Amino acid sequence: MRPARQLVGESGTPVLTLDDAGPEPAQIAAMAASLAPYPPATNNYPGLRRVLSEADGEAWHYVLDLLGQATPYIAGAFELDGFDLIEASFSLVTRDPAQLTPVQRMPHFDSVDPNFYAVMHYVAPCAGTAFYRHRESGIELVEEGTVDTYVAAARRAAAAAPPRYICGETDAYALIGSVEGLPGRLVAYPGRLLHSGLIPADMPGSGDPLLGRLTTNLFIQGR
Repeated sequence: MRPARQLVGESGTPVLTLDDAGPEPAQIAAMAASLAPYPPATNNYPGLRRVLSEADGEAWHYVLDLLGQATPYIAGAFELDGFDLIEASFSLVTRDPAQLTPVQRMPHFDSVDPNFYAVMHYVAPCAGTAFYRHRESGIELVEEGTVDTYVAAARRAAAAAPPRYICGETDAYALIGSVEGLPGRLVAYPGRLLHSGLIPADMPGSGDPLLGRLTTNLFIQGR
């Protein structure tokens, strides 16, 4: 495995990448396909999401083994003593750009908790993930004291945004860093950092885990 740590934005927020993590991507895709079809995501994720549990056998063990491999790197990158797994899922971006809700056209944050982290394992090759600064407010990391300010400003920006995925700089958001979605690459970052998948306009939104933009998405709570 090959770790790398970059500091993004004016906040100098760490983003960890770990290449060649976990089993072969084709093996993961086969696990994911065995659990299809997936239901629509119940949050603002623009596609399908299959939440994993112990009952999913091989797929669950893959998640635990992946985190086991990544533990020393995640702990070192974010200065943690350890972490707990909150949720794991296989995810596929499928929503047509014309059908996106306003919030799905913007970068988002997962939590204002400073100890909440997102971990993603790219299975299929894709453009990756980008990190942003909201120009009007200057916010990169959404915190308890700034969440209301950010949400109000983001709603104004979302109302004016065209019906498409954000995929780089816009009038409302500055790009402060990105990670390419290489198969077998793990990326981890604070959930309060503004981020979004890089979804090109011509990307086919397949719901088939063997054909679509398949990722394994994990949320962890640091301690």
